[in-house]
Amino acid sequence: MSTERAARPTGRPLVEARRLVKHFRSGGGLLGGKREVVHAVEDVSLVVHEGETLGVVGESGCGKSTLGRLLLRLIEPTSGTVTFDGRDLGALPARELRRLRREMQIVFQDPYGSLDPRMKVGAIVAEGLEIHDLARGAAKRAEVERLLLEVGLRPEHAGRYPHEFSGGQRQRIGIARALAVGPRFVVCDEPVSALDVSVQAQVINLLADLQQKHALAYFFVAHDLRVVAHLSHRIAVMYLGRVVEVGTTARLLEEPHHPYTRALLSAVPEPDPANRAQRMALAGDVPSPIAPPPGCPFHPRCAFAEARCRVDRPALEGDAAHAVACHVFPLPPAQVLPVPPAQVLPVPPAPR
Repeated sequence: MSTERAARPTGRPLVEARRLVKHFRSGGGLLGGKREVVHAVEDVSLVVHEGETLGVVGESGCGKSTLGRLLLRLIEPTSGTVTFDGRDLGALPARELRRLRREMQIVFQDPYGSLDPRMKVGAIVAEGLEIHDLARGAAKRAEVERLLLEVGLRPEHAGRYPHEFSGGQRQRIGIARALAVGPRFVVCDEPVSALDVSVQAQVINLLADLQQKHALAYFFVAHDLRVVAHLSHRIAVMYLGRVVEVGTTARLLEEPHHPYTRALLSAVPEPDPANRAQRMALAGDVPSPIAPPPGCPFHPRCAFAEARCRVDRPALEGDAAHAVACHVFPLPPAQVLPVPPAQVLPVPPAPR
């Protein structure tokens, strides 16, 4: 992987989520059945700073992708607020929100299903330019060629269809489409999970280079903690719709507190057999988001759970560089300070 460092964050909050909640209703309808509520995201507060990558990890179904879509207002929250550069997205009229879309983009997980198979690559990349009236005619064609070159493709690829490309090339097309309108914030929704390992490294390095060049802020969703650690300045660990630990990459990897974070780290393959650590096997399955357990959401699978964990939900507490929601393994008292969502944090680049 590249040894280039990501762009240094300025410390100025760009995207802020406060007490964000998203519930989905299932069942019922024409065929009847019991109406149930899926607790996808529960009481999440976080910040993405300018030029920063906030990596988000957790098991499938923990709410990572839903949270990313909430930050873009692609779906409406049940409660809570999201602000972008100080503007409340939920309070913006449709016209202002459409203008703001230029500054917030997404790269989807599936490089096959996210591209219209009936459109040529040039038209896919140019769509945002046309919608926001940024370029027409020869200027639009020149901009499409520039974007394709920037993501490692060739200008002549503009005349081809998506099915003529590999998965990694299609993901590069998706990245070019996101960059076309000049965004400041990009949600990367598992952008490398469907790619081969060698291609993953290429796409990750491309994202890091583009961040450095354009001072982009990323909300990077992934299952692979190695990938997240390579690209992220800070990492948030989600479990059953909640953030259970968040901190700078170095602090989280070196001093994990929450048992779930420790389990995730123990599952990362170690290339050196001499350094192989003992894995923490988790008992049972992830509880249903339809009926989340009381108290700490992780307590049914936690080997360290106490009586308090079963009835009292721990709050996310810590300092600006590291916060954890755990009764059994809290941070040292000197670090337990209020963590306001808008706190300015000059985060150093992640080790590369």
